[in-house]
Amino acid sequence: MSETPSNTLQYRFDGPEEAPVLILGASLGTTWHMWDRQIPDLTRHWRVFRFDMPGHGGAPAHPCGSVGELAERLLATLDELGVQRFGYAGCAFGGAIGIELALRHPQRVASLALIAASPRFGSADEFRQRGVIVRSNGLDPIARSAPERWFTPGFAAAQPAITDWAVQMVRTTDPGCYIAACEALAAFDVRPELGRIGVPTLVLVGSEDQVTGQGEARTLVAGIPDSRLAVVPGASHLAPVEQPAAVTDLLVRHFSTAWQESHAAITPPPVKPVLSPPVAPVAPVAAIAGAEQPEAVVGAVRNYPYEAGLKVRREVLGDAHVDRALAAADDFSGDFQELITRYAWGEVWNRPGLDRRSRSCVTLTALVAGGHLDELAFHTRAALRNGLTPAEIKEVLLQAAVYCGVPAANSAFKVAQAVIREETTPQE
Repeated sequence: MSETPSNTLQYRFDGPEEAPVLILGASLGTTWHMWDRQIPDLTRHWRVFRFDMPGHGGAPAHPCGSVGELAERLLATLDELGVQRFGYAGCAFGGAIGIELALRHPQRVASLALIAASPRFGSADEFRQRGVIVRSNGLDPIARSAPERWFTPGFAAAQPAITDWAVQMVRTTDPGCYIAACEALAAFDVRPELGRIGVPTLVLVGSEDQVTGQGEARTLVAGIPDSRLAVVPGASHLAPVEQPAAVTDLLVRHFSTAWQESHAAITPPPVKPVLSPPVAPVAPVAAIAGAEQPEAVVGAVRNYPYEAGLKVRREVLGDAHVDRALAAADDFSGDFQELITRYAWGEVWNRPGLDRRSRSCVTLTALVAGGHLDELAFHTRAALRNGLTPAEIKEVLLQAAVYCGVPAANSAFKVAQAVIREETTPQE
């Protein structure tokens, strides 16, 4: 166990000190205990290092804003311990950290296993929406729905103790750190870079995983040159918990045969799930899983402010809204889309003088004053994504009522109330 400054992570070691280090990374909302049933077998061969993400499992609540920042905190922790080279296995968010390490610090990673992982986890809108739900309702709605996302129905029904453990694990996570992790996943997209991963990689997925399923797994295998796919029957998203023996056998086999250090070979146990042969890339990764983005105007000048503005516009308004606006652009309206992306989003929203929360407050007030209710609706959504709570949005509208007029604020309250109700109601 460790005492944890803000630039490192809470961790624990298991296994013999002289053995090579194998790191296990957990999924969002879980703790290192999700790997408990792998530890007895893995520690026969490796010194197993597990870590908790910030705010998870009682770890100090120092939020990380990106997957890359989490990877750097992990490396800082390992540097303090003198661990230079290691194998890495990560589940879901933990897998994203493993991908980041293999891309940015390939000299540190000897071999890689990605479980329930993806080069892009859903859409940015989905994770920002989840952050809005948590900011408005706390973690209870996410916790109550965790078993259906993580386990097959049969397992959840037959293992009530594990199901309750999963719910309580999410409930005890720090909400701010959970929201920051959602923002990190919203920004994570390494599809164009998969071909640069140069370490032997096992991609493992549960046959019943509805969160990051076989489609995402095959995208990883198609993109990573030296990779193999393993499908675990009867497992959903948290395959290491639901099918611990099968996952352990696959990990032992992979890290025993693909280890890049000069350690003695380890005879692996028999494995029931069948590994596919190595799969070579079959198409440019950018063409897989809907990577294409809508174009604005053919021939438009895409200078730096435009690209920066498009990024900010997507982050604030959401991919779905921006995609609709760009897809609807034609010869008549395309120049206007170019203008607002470059000037409003690339120049003004991208200035450092105000944070996005403050800019949302100013924007809401201006829209109330102008009576622009359609724009008020999607900027209310943007304000929630930018971190304003419903209570704070109410205060902005009350302030606007004094300076912009009661009739304008009355209409604004109706629009904002409908949007907030829609955005903050957990999906059943």
